[in-house]
Amino acid sequence: MTGETNEFFRALRMVKDEAGIRAEFQDLPLSALPEGDTLVQVQYSSLNYKDGLAVSGKPGVLRGYPMTPGIDLVGKVISCESGQWQPGDAVILTGWGIGERTDGGYAGLARVRSEWLVPLPPPSTPQWAMSVGTAGFTAMLAVLALEDHCVTPDRGEVLVTGAAGGVGSVAVALLAAAGFTVTASTGRPAEADYLRSLGAANVIGREDLPALKRPLEKERWGGVIDSVGGATLAGAIASTRTHGAVAACGLAGGSDLPTSVFPFILRGVMLIGIDSVTCPMHRRQAAWERLARDLPAEQLQAMTQIHPLEDVPALAQQILAGQVRGRVVIEVGG
Repeated sequence: MTGETNEFFRALRMVKDEAGIRAEFQDLPLSALPEGDTLVQVQYSSLNYKDGLAVSGKPGVLRGYPMTPGIDLVGKVISCESGQWQPGDAVILTGWGIGERTDGGYAGLARVRSEWLVPLPPPSTPQWAMSVGTAGFTAMLAVLALEDHCVTPDRGEVLVTGAAGGVGSVAVALLAAAGFTVTASTGRPAEADYLRSLGAANVIGREDLPALKRPLEKERWGGVIDSVGGATLAGAIASTRTHGAVAACGLAGGSDLPTSVFPFILRGVMLIGIDSVTCPMHRRQAAWERLARDLPAEQLQAMTQIHPLEDVPALAQQILAGQVRGRVVIEVGG
């Protein structure tokens, strides 16, 4: 990298006017970039459920307009005023409000704060980083949380809900690689073979999850990674074994939680919230290093598709409709 940049860069912008909220591709000057001490040439981003909400114009994600969505990115440092990074350094950025409160990864350039960045772990590639992306990073945090709360393979089955999605797919692969017996729950029966290829020992339909009829259901799960929320999470909690743990990291099925205190006070079940946005830096680096070491490359490749930036508006509709399998990498620049 020479430190030189083009005068303009291309971005997918969400704009709002009297006609409503819509996505537009724009060529922007460098002066349009937000405040920050580090300029990054973006190579790849990815598509997450939250990105789908933002690009589809759903309320509650973007805090202002115009805004560039994309809650993660990978690229090369062009310049860094703080001196923490050198030109050419390969860096990853997830969370910290990019693509929500400030411009995100769906643009050729990003200006960010140097302390938000994580080094790309060698020998990984930028494409690998966004094959993982925020979804895979979140899944790794959930696995680490279960391990922190003494969920081990000998404690019984581990349930992954929303298993065919981005978080769920990576969670299944990580848990299986770590020796867990994984039961994958999905609302898409056609994805059963795909989930088994990632290492799931059992695949059940969403309707086959134990229904929440009583505060405590029959004990089954040693641990749970849930990206669905709502009644699915409530049923999973009620079926978790004594001193098991449930990592909650999504709300694709709703934000309510119709449960009771009984699983927590009678079985000692732990409910752990997973926050990938403001995750402390030491935890971030540990998660990325573990992903580079333990996430099987063949499983990651099997769950990943690559699309150009121009495809994002259509893909956003698909991910909200539950039609996207695994991970979607967005090719932004060279």
